[in-house]
Parts: sequence; structure tokens; C-alpha cells
Amino acid sequence: MDELELEFELHPQLAADCIVLGDFPVCRLLLMNDINYPWFILVPRRAGVTEIYHLSEQDQCEVIKESSYLSSNLADTFAARKMNVASLGNMVPQLHIHHIVRYENDPAWPGPIWGKVPAVPFSQEQIHDVRHKLEALMSGEVDFTPEP
Repeated sequence: MDELELEFELHPQLAADCIVLGDFPVCRLLLMNDINYPWFILVPRRAGVTEIYHLSEQDQCEVIKESSYLSSNLADTFAARKMNVASLGNMVPQLHIHHIVRYENDPAWPGPIWGKVPAVPFSQEQIHDVRHKLEALMSGEVDFTPEP
């Protein structure tokens, strides 16, 4: 573990809006607490990082690998019409990458999801169901440690 990982803290807004699901080798995996969309977020566990180019070359490659792996598995598991993958950072400067499963019948299709409809939080049972789905899809070429 390097110093940047030791000093890593999840931005308070992400901590308030999301549920921690576990860790990949570089990124923490979060679930946005909004049942309107299957919406996941990867956050590199590196202190002070606001842009992907702030990461070491090795971490950049690993983040892309983790993002691609997550996107592919989410698309299959949730039968996505389209995967929206983006890093904006206008409201939360900490580098985080959104992975949003989109459907033609979702509340915001085909536009962006931000501000379209109010967030609807998951129940504990629904969170358990998402964790169960992830356990099945996260056994593969990228290590994933689920949050207990």
C-alpha cells in the first residue's frame, strides 16, 4: 500500500449519496443510492486525485481495466441498452467514474440522468439483491473484495 492509498478518504458527498460495495485493486466500488438506475461509481483509492492523468501510468491502466471489466459485466447482468461511463467532477472534485446502465424506458432516456427525477433510495432488501448480483459477476479476471 502506498502513501496515497493510506491517505485516501472518500469525498463526503460520495459517502452521503452512495453505498460502498467493495474494492478492486485500485478503485472502490460504490452504488449510487437511487433505484431509478443501476448506477455504479469507481473511485481510485488515491489521495488528492482529481483527474485520471494525476494517477501513475500503472494506476491509469488498472483503472481503465477495472472500468471496462465493470462496464462489460454490468451490461450483461442488467441487460443494458447502453452503458454511460463518464467522469465529470464538476460537483465532486475527487476523481470518480460513473457507470450507469441505461434503458430506453428509463426516466431520463435518451438524455442525461442528472436532475431528471428525484432519487429514490434502495431498501435494505434491494441493496442485498444488488450485492448478490455483484457476487456472481465479480468472479473473474479482476480481483474484487466485497464490503462485509
